[in-house]
Amino acid sequence: MDDVVIIGGSFAGLSAALQLGRARRKVTVLDTGLPRNRFAGHSHGLLGHDHRPPADILHLARQQLARYPTVRLVASGATTASGTLDDFAVRTEAGDTLQARRLLLSYGVTDQFPSLPGFAECWGKSVVPCPYCDGFEVADQHWGLIYSGPHSLHMVMLYGDWTNRLTLFADGHPVDAEARADLARRNVALVEGKVSAINHRHGQIAAVELDDGRQIALDVLFAHPRNRPSADLHSPLGLELSEGPFGIALTIDDRRQTSLPGVYAAGDLANPMASVTLAVAHGAMAGVFAQQSMLV
Repeated sequence: MDDVVIIGGSFAGLSAALQLGRARRKVTVLDTGLPRNRFAGHSHGLLGHDHRPPADILHLARQQLARYPTVRLVASGATTASGTLDDFAVRTEAGDTLQARRLLLSYGVTDQFPSLPGFAECWGKSVVPCPYCDGFEVADQHWGLIYSGPHSLHMVMLYGDWTNRLTLFADGHPVDAEARADLARRNVALVEGKVSAINHRHGQIAAVELDDGRQIALDVLFAHPRNRPSADLHSPLGLELSEGPFGIALTIDDRRQTSLPGVYAAGDLANPMASVTLAVAHGAMAGVFAQQSMLV
């Protein structure tokens, strides 16, 4: 029996495995090899790895984990998870059943792209969600933001540290008088109308096209498509979920434990807007808390 089975082997899952391996706990990490940020050319903000391709960082992490004899990496997803504290079972896509005292879920989320021509092709390249991840590289350029809810107005305020050239696309949403006044005060252009396409060249945005034919040239577009867990293993476990402005996340306590004792969660699955840096930190915390919960 494993001490911990970690489902999801990207930044959060491998970070948890590192802490558990260093505590000499027996761990199996299941990984499909499809991290959320696989569309991005570089990861940013992670100390020691700034501006490196995410695949390179993960490759190095796997190599470093090889020195820990109690950590096993398995290239497979999980199909089911069940059980209770000290007696969990995970069925893999290969048909194996793993037994574990604890589960750590870090299988991430899937972004639900809008049906806009060009959006998927630009995602992670010139259509991005996070200024902390990509803002420095496009500072002082012309940014766009697609309105997707009240949180978008907060983003407008946030972006001021990187650029003073910002266009907000209402995308058919109403924008009240107070918000309009604030946009004007910040010299943010508001474009009415519904976005109909993202015009680009090999993933580099050229312009946002509106349903009336207008085209607004941009250097980068920020967008926040809703997301959902990339697997449904939490449902049979009966885990509590929370609904946020960006999608669904697992509810966790201050020790990264879900509503079911013995099941922990880290990374985007528990915080859909987490950066790589936070995913690493939260994964390490979840690994440590899972280890401490097994002390007698």
